[in-house]
Amino acid sequence: MVTEENKHEAQEQELPETNDEQQDEQQVDVTEESIAEEVDPILAEVEDLKKQVDQMEDKFLRASAEIANITSRNRNERELLQKYRSQDLAKKILPALDNLERAMAIEAKDEHSQNLKKGVEMVLESLRHALKEEGIEEIPAKGEAFDPTLHQAVQTMPAQEGQEADTIVEELQKGYKLYDRVLRPSMVIVAQ
Repeated sequence: MVTEENKHEAQEQELPETNDEQQDEQQVDVTEESIAEEVDPILAEVEDLKKQVDQMEDKFLRASAEIANITSRNRNERELLQKYRSQDLAKKILPALDNLERAMAIEAKDEHSQNLKKGVEMVLESLRHALKEEGIEEIPAKGEAFDPTLHQAVQTMPAQEGQEADTIVEELQKGYKLYDRVLRPSMVIVAQ
């Protein structure tokens, strides 16, 4: 028969086994907790480092884009400077060109005057050729439609038969442009 003592002994024998399992589980829990405690700061540090790397990468990409923009802007500015390099010189030469054209408009009566006029004409042509090589051209005016970006109206007159309104009747001073940039607008009389 199973006596109470036997039951009690059987329970005691079972208890130590249960206690050993519990102790093992507790040690595993303690070990996991201590590992978790050690890993948590490392994970936090890794996350901080990832954020710093992302920030640095963003700064690097922005700096690279800014450098590319600066390089492109400088190249465009150099091209524009090269393209319009003769603008200031042309503005200074245009009054001399006007004077030479006025000299050509004077009628030469004797042989000396005709020879002088021929020399002025040669100088005028070589000057026009040099300006054309630099990209400077006359702005067409007489008979053209009035364009305020190219022409400066100094006077208006009533339109005659066969003339359309806003048509240039007469050019008082020639206008010039350097490629697409107006150096001096044409001074004109416009029909209205």
